[in-house]
Amino acid sequence: MSAGGIVRGTVGVVGELAVTAGVVIVLFVVWQLGYDGVVQGRAQSGVVAGLEQRFGAATPAAPQAGVTPAAPTAPPTATEAQPAPGVAFAILRVPRLGGPTWSKPVLQGTGLDVLAQGLGHYPSTALPGQVGNVAVAGHRAGHGNPLIDIDAIREGDVMVLETQVAYYVYRVTGHEIVPPTHVQVLEPVPDQPGVAATTAQLTLTSCDPRYGSTNRYIVFSRLERTLPRAQGLPAGLLDDPAGA
Repeated sequence: MSAGGIVRGTVGVVGELAVTAGVVIVLFVVWQLGYDGVVQGRAQSGVVAGLEQRFGAATPAAPQAGVTPAAPTAPPTATEAQPAPGVAFAILRVPRLGGPTWSKPVLQGTGLDVLAQGLGHYPSTALPGQVGNVAVAGHRAGHGNPLIDIDAIREGDVMVLETQVAYYVYRVTGHEIVPPTHVQVLEPVPDQPGVAATTAQLTLTSCDPRYGSTNRYIVFSRLERTLPRAQGLPAGLLDDPAGA
């Protein structure tokens, strides 16, 4: 075979391998975002349903007409207990990402095994409703794709962190994209190491870009109000702002 033939043959083989590799990558993405996303997304919905049932069973009944309600209890934040590692203890609701039906379980920890089941709470950060920074992480693509549309969240949007004790309503204040090494976003006052917190904040973190992990996409929010579970959420609070 001539040298030209060898070159043409080699180029052909390389081209075929490149096409095959491209097809494999596309199929993997389809599997990850499609089948895998649906299956694991349903599993996470099951965890949320279990939490809702558990929370509902622990919620005191509303006072009946003509009955004087008991004296107010301690503020909800005083009764939030530190969750055990790997345990689902809260539900995050972000109407911008899907209206009233969008909900994800929040587990204690941020290990790979935990994030495969939903969102993860950084143990070193504040608990829901507390002064400081409650930081929550989640996958953007894969493992149910919980935060695949995190970049759709806008300033002024509502994010509700629900526990057995209360609904904590946070209002989004902004976002930023940072390198993975920029852990200052987890500080009690995000991006201000050494500064003492005076407000309660919620920081949501995921990967960026959508199908990569070069950076981290960060959403910041501040606690607007705390509602006891027996009181419930105001009508329309979880409506999708995109449809308003």
